[in-house]
Amino acid sequence: MGDWLDELEGDDRVAWDRFVENARRDALAKIESSAFVMSLVPSGEVDIKFAVELGISIMLDKPIVAVVMPGAEVPEKLRAVADEVVEADVDLEEGRRKLTEAIDRRMRALEADE
Repeated sequence: MGDWLDELEGDDRVAWDRFVENARRDALAKIESSAFVMSLVPSGEVDIKFAVELGISIMLDKPIVAVVMPGAEVPEKLRAVADEVVEADVDLEEGRRKLTEAIDRRMRALEADE
């Protein structure tokens, strides 16, 4: 069985190459320059953009804060790689407070590592 990428031709290959270039220029550059990564974890169908950004974060060994809606299921593998999983509804004041506290914890941890 060959690699699915080797089977891309024509417009599909052009679209893939554009996707890769955008991921390198945008996501990779932003994640490289960040102290840590905070991501809203999507629910339901796999979100390819999230998966790519998570993969880049892991490969760059960035601290990861995963933000999930209260009660949402979080895959065990994501829990294993995330430095912190925060259950918060960002539309509510309490959720925003939890996020602020998580950011403060992450910043203190980074300062302690310096």
